[in-house]
Amino acid sequence: MSLGMYEASIPVLIRTLENLNQILEKGVQFAETKNIDPAVLINARLAPDMYPLSRQVQIATDVAKGGAARLAGLEVPSYSDDEQTFAQLQARVSKTIAFIQSVTAEQLQDSETKAISVKTPSRELNFLGQPYLLNFVLPNVYFHITTTYVILRHNGVELGKVDFIGAL
Repeated sequence: MSLGMYEASIPVLIRTLENLNQILEKGVQFAETKNIDPAVLINARLAPDMYPLSRQVQIATDVAKGGAARLAGLEVPSYSDDEQTFAQLQARVSKTIAFIQSVTAEQLQDSETKAISVKTPSRELNFLGQPYLLNFVLPNVYFHITTTYVILRHNGVELGKVDFIGAL
């Protein structure tokens, strides 16, 4: 049995986003336990020229929902990018998971050769479906979720590898 586009994308994105919600929950618990204003963590960044945690979550969900939608030939859902609390960020992740769960294997059939165009602020990127998933969507989702993890870890939240990859 070969690995299809659905199997390589939808379950992977769902699992990764579910793990992100658990990572964010550990941030909530840490802030409560240590009596830290959650905004400190939500606005934390690793370097002055990097996005804060909130934007990392926004980008991860944007890339995930955009990837699933484009591969399925659906309109990409638009979110307002105004989350300022852990609860709002977790709701955004949950909303993204729900959208991705609605994408069916049939909608992704033959998407490996589908022409995909992504407009960025500086240029337009053009892909075929499989390279789009493997070389753009998954690496970007992993990067921004990893950065979220590292921001929280750097600020003292007790996170380990299993929090990122999930229980096996």
